[in-house]
Amino acid sequence: MAAAEETPLTGVGLAAAPEAVPAGWTVITVTVEGAAANLGKGFGHKGGGYLCVSRGGAQAPVVTDVQVLSDRSPQPAGYTRASEFPEPRPGVSRKKRVYVKLVPPEAAGTALFSLQLSNKSRALPQHLKIGEIGNFALWCKKGPVLHSGPQPVPRPRTISAGLKQLSLQAPASDPRYRHTQGLLFFSSHSWLFLKPLPLLFPAMDGVPFTLHPRFESKLSSGSNAILADLNVKSLADIEEEYNYAFVVERTAAARLPPGVC
Repeated sequence: MAAAEETPLTGVGLAAAPEAVPAGWTVITVTVEGAAANLGKGFGHKGGGYLCVSRGGAQAPVVTDVQVLSDRSPQPAGYTRASEFPEPRPGVSRKKRVYVKLVPPEAAGTALFSLQLSNKSRALPQHLKIGEIGNFALWCKKGPVLHSGPQPVPRPRTISAGLKQLSLQAPASDPRYRHTQGLLFFSSHSWLFLKPLPLLFPAMDGVPFTLHPRFESKLSSGSNAILADLNVKSLADIEEEYNYAFVVERTAAARLPPGVC
């Protein structure tokens, strides 16, 4: 019952007998005290009547209110008469009528989730009293209707031309990146272009960059004139001259998994 009460009611009706209700309807046969919940003969049926409820699909209108009025009271605006199984014969006297307000689920803020019958002198916690029907008090439990709207779609990100030029991803169709991947070192007078050292600098391997057009043109033409402008030093020379032992680089390389190196 707890799982069923998580779904709003989509219909309230009256049945001449428990077996008279159609599929999808549930008859309230006992009160909260455990007594038989026969409403008596005040609803047009010889053998009395029973209150029944239904719970439909996600798109079915939900019950937002129920009123029990005398047969002389006018039908409230926005309400419909509760279904009756079977429909009483015309001209049969009825003392009370039950009216239901149905609202589309997307327009409903709250709805009825359960109906209960009790002794007239009893108070039912966490329930709202609708009125009296037959020899019983009629109670309902209301709650908010959860609306299942469409999932939010993230806005597409737009990348400006300037940001695209800063990307580290090398375009496959750009020939400039085929012979210019490596590491740049700056000595005392000039830049030095070296191929990546995978064991010493594995994290830098394969990072693309672009050389100055003067250097790039010389490299692509196969000229050795660029070497005359470079002061090439070994790692030992750099360590001795700058008193730098590449401790950070060696430590970073040692921490990487063997598969990365």
